[in-house]
Amino acid sequence: MGEMIFLAHRIPFPPDRGDRIRSFHLLGHLARTHRIHLLGFVDSDADRKAAKELLPMLASLHIEVRSKSKLRAGIEALLLGEPISVAAFGSRRIMRMVDQLLVDRPIDTIFAYSGQMAQFVPDDRQGRRFVMDFVDVDSEKFAAYGAAEGGLMGWVHRREARLLGAYEDSVGRWADVSLFVSEAEAALYRQRAGLSSNHVRALNNGIDTSFFDPAGFPRVEGAEPMLVFTGQMDYRPNVDAVDHFARRTFPAIRAKHPAALFAIVGRDPTPAVRELAKLKNVIVTGAVPDVRPWLAAAAVVVAPLDIARGIQNKVLEAMAMARPVVASPAAFEGIDAVPGEHLMVAHGYDMANAVSHLLIHPDEGEAMGRMARDHVIARYAWEAQLCALDSLIGQT
Repeated sequence: MGEMIFLAHRIPFPPDRGDRIRSFHLLGHLARTHRIHLLGFVDSDADRKAAKELLPMLASLHIEVRSKSKLRAGIEALLLGEPISVAAFGSRRIMRMVDQLLVDRPIDTIFAYSGQMAQFVPDDRQGRRFVMDFVDVDSEKFAAYGAAEGGLMGWVHRREARLLGAYEDSVGRWADVSLFVSEAEAALYRQRAGLSSNHVRALNNGIDTSFFDPAGFPRVEGAEPMLVFTGQMDYRPNVDAVDHFARRTFPAIRAKHPAALFAIVGRDPTPAVRELAKLKNVIVTGAVPDVRPWLAAAAVVVAPLDIARGIQNKVLEAMAMARPVVASPAAFEGIDAVPGEHLMVAHGYDMANAVSHLLIHPDEGEAMGRMARDHVIARYAWEAQLCALDSLIGQT
């Protein structure tokens, strides 16, 4: 077996949020052919303890709890003239450990997951292969923030978009191959960075359809119709999405369906999200042990994001659970599915109309959900997505 350094901005365990789900499956696949040295960050001591579950599949593990504040990262980035996203993940210890591994071990590949981790790949790789999984074009998210905001934060986001975009482009030209979660993200990056399809490839996310299986969660008849949103609730695009939906879209739905509920399901809700629970018929759950019962109970799953990069796992999970989904165009981008057949795509007041239609015609929603699950099984099984990974890292 070869040996690989795998650098992760979040150690991929537990695989309970979008970034960790992808990296967990990548890591498991790569561990079949490599002895993996995993180095990266966690957000808390609890995550540090949980991450040790990965030890049986690893040659070595180094975890750091990321404690640098946003303010400190911002000051460092201004002084150094670099993106805040990169400064926030700086670590001299990880840099030294990578250098030492390259001296001590027969490393043949360095795999960096998320652009911030490229800073730990040495300038002189001495022939070792460097695979960069950007996942998505993160700088475009900050460009969208900067375009929507004025004042100091607008300036900060426009600066981040400019510097992070330049950083992403330089890393892509340096890496042997750069991966993105969808062909749409890969095409955007190729055009911007001026790189060929040989150097920039799409590696789609998958979905565990045996885990996300509605068979174990029977539908409850006669309950109030519930709309469900799932996600990490301190992530700004999710926060903005549920705030807009709860305050503007949901009232239009309740005007036709007064008993309808809107459940916001996900860990670490911000104060702004918790405040939404004061609105009539809005539920904010916080962390739940299992998202599947909430998805199974949903009359409709909504994904009303205005800003979204890559593939939204929340949409694939709902489709795998055979639920009808109404997604915004941004949340739908990158997903290989047919609007009107596997899900509905709508924005603004049209989203209210689409949700209302499914509540009035539940049989249509159930049929759409069944077709969605069949499509996800055929198109998004993890094994099918990862079969191309070996050739991308130079194993075949």
